[in-house]
This record gives sequence, C-alpha cells and structure tokens, in this order.
Amino acid sequence: MKKVLMGNHAASWAVKLADVKMIAAYPITPQTQIVEELSEMCGSGELKAKFLKVESEHSAMASCIAASSAGVRAFTATSANGLALMHELLHWASGARLPLVMVNVNRAMAPGWNIWADQSDSLSQRDTGWLQLYVEDNQEVLDTVLQAYYIAEKVNLPVMVCYDAFFLSHTYEAVDIPEKQAVQDWLPPHARENILNTKDPRAFNGLVMPDVYMEMRYKLQQAHEEAVAVVKEAGESFAKAFDRSYSTIETVYCDDAETVLVTSSSTTSPARLVVEALREKGMKIGLMKVRLFRPFPVDDICQVLSGKKKVVVIDRNISFGKGGIFADEIRGAIANDPQAPIIFGYITGLGGRDITPELVEDIVMEAEKNERPERLALWKGLKS
Repeated sequence: MKKVLMGNHAASWAVKLADVKMIAAYPITPQTQIVEELSEMCGSGELKAKFLKVESEHSAMASCIAASSAGVRAFTATSANGLALMHELLHWASGARLPLVMVNVNRAMAPGWNIWADQSDSLSQRDTGWLQLYVEDNQEVLDTVLQAYYIAEKVNLPVMVCYDAFFLSHTYEAVDIPEKQAVQDWLPPHARENILNTKDPRAFNGLVMPDVYMEMRYKLQQAHEEAVAVVKEAGESFAKAFDRSYSTIETVYCDDAETVLVTSSSTTSPARLVVEALREKGMKIGLMKVRLFRPFPVDDICQVLSGKKKVVVIDRNISFGKGGIFADEIRGAIANDPQAPIIFGYITGLGGRDITPELVEDIVMEAEKNERPERLALWKGLKS
C-alpha cells in the first residue's frame, strides 16, 4: 500500500507495524504529530498498545525504561530541549542494555528559541551509549524505525532514529507501507530474558563496585562494535523482504572520485543534484551519505575515503570550540591512514536555514579552489 505521508506519520506507521506495546507521549514541536497519530491508532483499536501521557520528556524516557525492563517493546519521540531533559535517563537506558527505540526530530537547541532543523540536539547526546541513525526521506523514516527494533533487540542497546525538522517531519511524500504480516514475519515478537517478573524476582541497576563497573563499560563498547555488522545485517535482510536496501553509509560515484562530498539526513537530497550536475561537467566528484553515526562506521568510511584528494563535509550542527561534528569524527576515523585526504569541514543550515543546491555547489567549488582549508570550521551561508 502506498500513502502520501508526512515524515512524522511515517514514523507512526512504523511503530504500528512493529506492534509496539507501550508508547510514552509528551508533545514537543516538531515531533508532536508522531504521538498524536499513535494516540488515534490506540484510540481506534488499530494499535493495541498502552498509550501513556506523561508530564515531561524525563518521565517519557523513565516510562520506556520501566516498560522495556519488563520485556515490553516500547517507543517514544522527542526533539531538542526535550531530548536534553532526558539526558540522565539516556545513560540509564543504554547502561541497562535496553532495546528501546526513540525518534528524535532534529531541532535547534534554545536559546534563542528555534523550532527548525539542526542536528546539534541529538549529536550532543552521542556519548550516552545510544545507537544513532540519520535518515534522508520519509520512506527511510518508516523503514529505519522498523530496522531500529531489529537492531536494538539483536544487540540489546537503545536506538535513536533522527531526521530533520520540517524538511521531513512536516513534508508529505509517497511512502510504501508494507503489509503488517510481512513485517511480523521479518520482525519476530519481542522476547527477552532477564526481565522484571514477579514470578521470577530479580534486582536490577543496583550499586556497582569498581571491580566490575569497568567490565560493564567494556561490554557496552563491544556491543557497539558488534552493532555495525548488525546494522548491515538488518539492511540486507530488509532488502530481501521489502526490496529496499540500507547500510551504514551510501556512496554515489565514489569509485573514481578525487573529491568526495559527505552529507547526512535531508542535506543529501540537494547534494545528489549537485554531484550529478558536476559529473556532467567532467568533475571527478562522489557523494557519501553517512546514515549510521553511532557506532561510527570507521572501517566503511576509511575504505571509501582512503586515497582521495579532498573530502568536503557539510555539517548542520556544531560542537562549540571545535567545529562540525561529522567532519571531526571523519578526521578521527582516517587519522592513521597514510593516504588520508584533506578534510574541508563546512557548517551551514543551522536553525533551519535552507541548504540549497546552489549553496552546496558553492561549498564544493570553494573547496576545489583551495589546497587546504583556512581553518578547522568553515562557515557558509552567513548573512553579512
């Protein structure tokens, strides 16, 4: 079945198809329609789940932790300052190895108060132990939420699915919705050992002494390292079932490219147009879309970028005092490669400012003219 859906409703449909049993809802622009649609699905009986209205995002995550601890497939959604309010409990979810899924609709952090697209909210949570996936269009929203449950329940880690405010959340596109039985055949019912159960009492999350805490963190890191392969496995399995393929990264024309443009989320769409146009003019340029951010797919990225002359990274985010976060991660990933390219890191589009094909081409051509970047963080699109 095909339906024209906004990105937020694509996420809602995925939750329904995944047969989630508990939804913790606290509205915050621009994710509100996700939980609104889910409330209607629960109210009509389409989705047989507990819909829990809570008083804050902190409570939403606490509720999801409780449900997942009892072995229930749970979901919530948030944005920006709501995600920041969850910060403490994000650590609890990952440290407890809970297979939760949360959608974060990327929105600029306040102040100044802003409700438009910016990845700094989710990227500021990159060290909490959550897997993070960044998606480009509404079809990928639906497909990635489904895959997030597959991944989370394989590695026992929470997964955050991130997409841009308004460019996807409120924009309507045709979305292929798979049959629920097909999804259930692909994504088995959630079953997990070591859960809260009155018939088999256990204690969880008690005081951990120094003689075991470090080993727990080592296992958490190991699970992240294993998750890279599971993300690929989920994408390949999904392709066999639904004929749409996903992986940690996506490459276009990178085999013979001398310059590679790196993007994520909806910025990838205008970048595709620019790369096609520049290839027609004879420029050896490729495109790499980074879909998986945590764990960072170091080997996959190094394989693509090794031996290239230049890499141009467009970041819709900033780590203050350093620069764009994707660019910084890529610098770290390729640091030990003797054939590492020069990295040009551009920051643009903050607070929802448009990233047009013209702007993307301007960024690429500026990088092509310069042998090396003038500084670590290059800003583009500022008003003079």
